[in-house]
Amino acid sequence: MKTLILMRHAESEWSQPGEKDKDRTLNNRGRIAAWRMGDWLREIEAVPQVALVSSAQRTRETWDRMKITCDAIFKDALYLAEADGYLAAVKTAPDCERLLVLGHNPGMETAMGMMAGGQWMSASTGATAVYTLPIERWKDAAFDKAMLTAFETPKSLIQQSSPS
Repeated sequence: MKTLILMRHAESEWSQPGEKDKDRTLNNRGRIAAWRMGDWLREIEAVPQVALVSSAQRTRETWDRMKITCDAIFKDALYLAEADGYLAAVKTAPDCERLLVLGHNPGMETAMGMMAGGQWMSASTGATAVYTLPIERWKDAAFDKAMLTAFETPKSLIQQSSPS
């Protein structure tokens, strides 16, 4: 049994004139959100052993601010990847029990839904989905083999911790 964690990067700054999209950084809310999502993964005992992270600045910064210690592999192919690109990355992941893939919409949102049996899922910034797959090797991963076990967003975590 494997655990797959799919995550969209935390909220980023808007592009500045002349700035490349790939170089955008997180805004203040995104920095806090990334930290909260790392805490949430620790809380539900879904800390990855390996992370595949888009090479864009906002995904790298999201990963860094999550404060999770494991092997991280930064991949250019995950920058603005489509759902099939995320699945291809999973299929070639190093052997581990818990894998995190950190990327971008719209491909990440589509991949989350396809992993959940084709249902539509809204992946706001920082959204994180956790799945179990009844496989022994990542190369056997497929969209139709996963079961969604947890889903969270930074906004929802903030609402849960606010006094009523």
